[in-house]
Amino acid sequence: MRSDEKRGTKPTTFVGRRVCLRPLARQDLVYLRKWLGDAEIRGLIGEVASMSKAESEKFLEKVRGDTERAWFMVVVKENNKVIGEAGLLRMDPVWHTTDVSVIIGQKEEWGQWYGTESILLLLDHAFRHLDFHRAAVGVVGFNERALRFWGKVGFRKEGVQRDGYYYDGKYHDFVMMSILEDEFRELHGGKAVKCQTKAVRGEKGGEE
Repeated sequence: MRSDEKRGTKPTTFVGRRVCLRPLARQDLVYLRKWLGDAEIRGLIGEVASMSKAESEKFLEKVRGDTERAWFMVVVKENNKVIGEAGLLRMDPVWHTTDVSVIIGQKEEWGQWYGTESILLLLDHAFRHLDFHRAAVGVVGFNERALRFWGKVGFRKEGVQRDGYYYDGKYHDFVMMSILEDEFRELHGGKAVKCQTKAVRGEKGGEE
């Protein structure tokens, strides 16, 4: 991969067996607004408010101009259906660390292993192409499904922000988890991720 791609200045799509991750585009903002408009999803991912059209446009511009963030849409290859979002954020090339996020917003697709393939594609990119050594995620303490998900991928619990999340009139813990590059390689190697990387021409993609 060329250096300009490593710095994230060139949009890239990652293609796996069942899903692909392609860069966030303007026509995808309707999905972000839909998912953040769902109170259940907001609670599970630690968001406190829905997203307006103006806020979604601002988020898109922020992503495009932010060298510490890369955001993608999760698309099912079979039917080109947009089902979620995934991204790297707070990327620090000096410390070789990044935070990660994967959200399957289409509830009917929960439990289909799309999230697992998405995070494997994302981590493979982070460790192999971007030369990161550590990836971290914060998980809402009562989201037991997410805690099991991240644990199965190989993330280890490293700390708890006690009462770090206020939701539905109550305080909840926020669980910090991480995975290191060598741990990822030991667990998944090159067998779990068969990723095709390609540049994206223009903005259009997904179901549009």
